Amino acid sequence: MTAYRTVMVGTDGSESSYRAVEGAARLAAACGAELVIACAYLPMRGPELDRARDQLGAEAYQVVGSAPAEETLRTAKERARAQGAETIRTTAVEDEPVPALVTVARECSADLVVVGNRGLRSLAGRILGSVPADIARRAGLDVLIVHTT
Repeated sequence: MTAYRTVMVGTDGSESSYRAVEGAARLAAACGAELVIACAYLPMRGPELDRARDQLGAEAYQVVGSAPAEETLRTAKERARAQGAETIRTTAVEDEPVPALVTVARECSADLVVVGNRGLRSLAGRILGSVPADIARRAGLDVLIVHTT
């Protein structure tokens, strides 16, 4: 087996996903691999956005466009650097998590996708599917599921 050259990890800004980023960063550092951190987002629109703007006031920028994803990626990159990752690329993708992460993995020629285990054991995860399980089925490459919960 050869060492991984490109390790990709997804984050949604949750503490669980940041633990997956840290695990991916440690692995990337050990392999001398590039770390690609991806964040999928779907900006609010229509009545949902209007309600959020009413409630958030000056903070409404956080639910428009990719601003939340960009902040999530900034935090994830800092946490990855703290774990020893040196070459780090980040990307925000407007899409649902699973298709976005699979697309990014293909586009960056990832050798490994790292995801957290959140959702694998939940009832909703068993009925609706979970991001970790769906990535493992659809990625077509090695997937490491990090225990983050």
